Amino acid sequence: MAKKNKKSLVIVESPAKARTLTGILGADYVVRASVGHVRDLPKSQLGVDIDGDFLPKYLVPKEKQAVVRELKKAAETAGRVFLATDPDREGEAIAWHVVEAANLGNLPHQRVVFHEVTGDAVRHAFRHPREIDWRLVNAQQARRILDRLVGYKISPLLWKKVRRGLSAGRVQSVAVRMVVEREREITSFQPQEYWTIDAKLTKDAGASDDEAFIARLTGLAGKRKKLEITSGEASQRLLERLRKAEFSVTRITRKEQLRRPQPPFITSSLQQEASRRLGFTAKRTMALAQQLYEGLSVGGSQLGLITYMRTDSTHVAESALHEARSYIADKFGAGFVPPAARVYRKKAKGAQEAHEAIRPTSVRREPGSLKGALNRDQMRLYTLIWQRFVASQMRDAIYDVMAVEIEARPQIDKDIYAFRVSETNLRFPGYRQLYREYTEENEEEDDKRKLPDLTEGERLRLLDLLPEQHFTEPPLRFTEATLVKAMEENGIGRPSTYAPTLSTIQDRGYVEKEGRYLKPKDLGMVVNDLLTSYFPEVMDIGFTAEMEEELDDVARGQREWQPVVREFYKPLEAALKVAADVPRVEEKTDEKCEKCGRPMVVRWGRFGRFLACTGFPECKNSRPLSGEEEAPQTTDEKCDICGEPMVIRRGRFGPFLACSNYPKCRGTRRLLSKVGVACPECGGDIVAKRSKRGRTFYGCSNYPKCHFTSWSRPLPDTCPECGGPLAAQANDKAKCLKCSWKGPLPAKTPKEASV
Repeated sequence: MAKKNKKSLVIVESPAKARTLTGILGADYVVRASVGHVRDLPKSQLGVDIDGDFLPKYLVPKEKQAVVRELKKAAETAGRVFLATDPDREGEAIAWHVVEAANLGNLPHQRVVFHEVTGDAVRHAFRHPREIDWRLVNAQQARRILDRLVGYKISPLLWKKVRRGLSAGRVQSVAVRMVVEREREITSFQPQEYWTIDAKLTKDAGASDDEAFIARLTGLAGKRKKLEITSGEASQRLLERLRKAEFSVTRITRKEQLRRPQPPFITSSLQQEASRRLGFTAKRTMALAQQLYEGLSVGGSQLGLITYMRTDSTHVAESALHEARSYIADKFGAGFVPPAARVYRKKAKGAQEAHEAIRPTSVRREPGSLKGALNRDQMRLYTLIWQRFVASQMRDAIYDVMAVEIEARPQIDKDIYAFRVSETNLRFPGYRQLYREYTEENEEEDDKRKLPDLTEGERLRLLDLLPEQHFTEPPLRFTEATLVKAMEENGIGRPSTYAPTLSTIQDRGYVEKEGRYLKPKDLGMVVNDLLTSYFPEVMDIGFTAEMEEELDDVARGQREWQPVVREFYKPLEAALKVAADVPRVEEKTDEKCEKCGRPMVVRWGRFGRFLACTGFPECKNSRPLSGEEEAPQTTDEKCDICGEPMVIRRGRFGPFLACSNYPKCRGTRRLLSKVGVACPECGGDIVAKRSKRGRTFYGCSNYPKCHFTSWSRPLPDTCPECGGPLAAQANDKAKCLKCSWKGPLPAKTPKEASV
């Protein structure tokens, strides 16, 4: 029973979502944020009891202990607890972890689920709470354990065989494999020559050259097989025949073509279209979508603007369909509303139809009405989501298509050659009045082609023949958008994993971007080859997709999670035993160690490849590989030990100052960034530093003799009231570090310089 006259505690993941819910629920509820997961497997050990049926060991990380204490304290005065974490497996697991970590089991606690942070949706969810769904918890738990087994079992092998600091992942390694294999397809591709022939034609009687049109040679008349022209010589032979041919119209076909709008966004399609149209990375897209979902301040109120953004379902709530149809009729006219609401079905196995597509929480909230409430990128993404959803409920676009088939009869050849040209005209714009996909925008040139009035049997006049040489092209490298599409088509990962996977494979140094395209780095290819050789099942695309389907079965209650994990672990365990005897990844050279005379080999280090003595650990000699080391940058600084100039080198913790006389002198110094301001206490240079937690602060370069520090960046100007030092604040403001004066930021601020 809930305690009388006590407020209800509501627990969500993020502070932004907490602010939005506070405004919706009112004074009878206290909303607190868990800030993501509050429990996880330990970082320092595997945390999975393999012999104990894969039982996980969870703990509260140090950085979350204060959050858990706050949740416990809030629960002490609460009548009941509502767990309002996100509506997916991850959110379900977080809800359970919160109950366990904060000891909420003895309090009345229930789960509430809503796919949009709006008043109606939230109030409906609180009127219909439920228990924690153990099927979803176990599906997430199984995924976490599988990922931990791969990461903590295979990664140490990579440390021994390639270099320390590498990692393997159940999904990330397969994504790297896809990028590597595409690169090798491109490298091994052999271009094939082919030719096209176009005929520039016009009406035979009384037509000017301005009315000419272009028709493409397609093959021999009456035969479906395409005519292949594989050389310039073959092209020339055809041209000789066609120059003396008689051209005539043999068939004109007119038809109506309907183009249906695309369904509203799901996670993968949103990431793809935002990449193509807006240039956003998958990570950026999801961060912005999270902000739009959790709520932003609009007109003084905190509003959730879109539905939940991690979804693989194109289902749309009935109320949203009715609102969209009403809006379309009011805005564009009844002619733009289809007879019935459009219902889209996601074809991919495992799509959860109980979830919703990504859509605005209200189509009446037009993008233009949010100016000033959203920043530029938020506005661009919201506009994309809003337009796509509204367009998905509009009528088809209607085109009139005329296809003209033309015969060319050479005088000296029995063969009759077929040419074809078509014209497409937009009769009714339908959904295209509001939205066109990126690929549709590139089709506009075809829509502009105009043909003269032609009739069947009419003779045509040949003005010119236009041969053109082509070569087949290799497949394109993946972009983030096309890799997400390929992962979705192959069943690799799920909506919540696409963006983290793309970030991880780049952050780990396995894949890099060249422009918009993803290219494997040498390290990525080395690691991929090792893993595919000794862990074929883990790296197999089909096997990985099958594991995702089995996790879906767990979420539906059709399978237990332990057998799924056991089925995966058995081949992994066998492969680990074989891989333990694999030799280290290295490349033989003709170089000899100058210290012991043994052969030198190329190995991988934290900063790339280097030469190392095969006598390690007896001989620890190593040196950079010629052509791969970065040239050190010279500075005006002098070494404190020998007085020689210092240079900037890179180490495991970033750039630092080192004596140019190394290895004779091993003098080093931290590389600090001057801010161009003198210390107000001793006159030394103020430099930017980083705390143990990675936060930037400012201090005197004469430390420890001078202890001046400031979290705010000091400015060269002085306080107009007391003459004390000024420091920069947010929103172009400044404050005095001695008195309470605050005012506008000075127009000019110094630039930082490395020292």
